[in-house]
Amino acid sequence: MAAIPRRFLRHRIIVEPYAGRSGTQDLYGPAAEVRCFLEQKTRLVRTPTGDTVVSSSTAYAYPGTTAPAKSRVTLKDGRKTKVIQCAEQDSGGLGAPDHVEIQLE
Repeated sequence: MAAIPRRFLRHRIIVEPYAGRSGTQDLYGPAAEVRCFLEQKTRLVRTPTGDTVVSSSTAYAYPGTTAPAKSRVTLKDGRKTKVIQCAEQDSGGLGAPDHVEIQLE
């Protein structure tokens, strides 16, 4: 497995993993700093339920990074957003860097 080279992960985001919902609010796990490459580009993406939504940013991180859908994310400028979806990208041995792609609202 060839992961994204560390030198490309120039940004840091804070991820609070979604842990469910209580009767009145969303619940989150402990915050963790994630090294990533943050691409702030607007695009349409599909949610895990098949809806089409607008994504304002995509973070590319090391394989194994955990950021479940609906997790709360704080960007480098302090803006808070949520995870639309998180997907492992495995090159299957073709030489492209393996990584996790985190689509953000």
